[in-house]
Amino acid sequence: MNFSSKILEEAVNQVSQLPGIGKRTALRLVLHLMRQPANQTDVLSQALTNMRHDLKFCKNCHNVSDVDICEICASHNRDKTIVCVVEDIRDVMAIENTSQYRGLYHVLGGKISPMDGIGPQDLNIKSLIQRIQNDGVQELIFALSPTIEGDTTNFYIFKQLNGLEVNTSTIARGIAVGDELEFADEVTLGRSILHRVPYENSLKN
Repeated sequence: MNFSSKILEEAVNQVSQLPGIGKRTALRLVLHLMRQPANQTDVLSQALTNMRHDLKFCKNCHNVSDVDICEICASHNRDKTIVCVVEDIRDVMAIENTSQYRGLYHVLGGKISPMDGIGPQDLNIKSLIQRIQNDGVQELIFALSPTIEGDTTNFYIFKQLNGLEVNTSTIARGIAVGDELEFADEVTLGRSILHRVPYENSLKN
């Protein structure tokens, strides 16, 4: 792809680094921005800068937040005895969209995947165990995607709970095996939360 402008080329190269964006799509997006009023591009640039520099991660659950403790953890209307374990913030958003869950969350930041060099030490598992020990958590819901990596992560955490008085459950397998949680429709995901089953039962399947 030949460019008559180094500035345009650099803009396209940077945009094309985003997931799922090739050079042609990046060029189309950059040309679209060129046709917009300058202040609109400035607003976009400022929003991205604010996101990168000012966005925080909740000290309790590791969800994204504007402050140290996210709105979900700080809410007096949430059941603080139930914690739903998810892979990332997209799963929090997916479950919240169902309006079926009123507990808290814990964002692991990924799944155990030796093939990708991700081990338990790379995830927010230690802080999860500390929450169970210190915050009166009575039930832990495993809501990771039903993949090999998700099941491996569930089982690892389950073994770390040995000796702790906490019930464990997993979302009902209305989610097809191998599917990512964020792509499940809201009705199916909501029912999976409502009809969760004891985690020990899932180990027998």
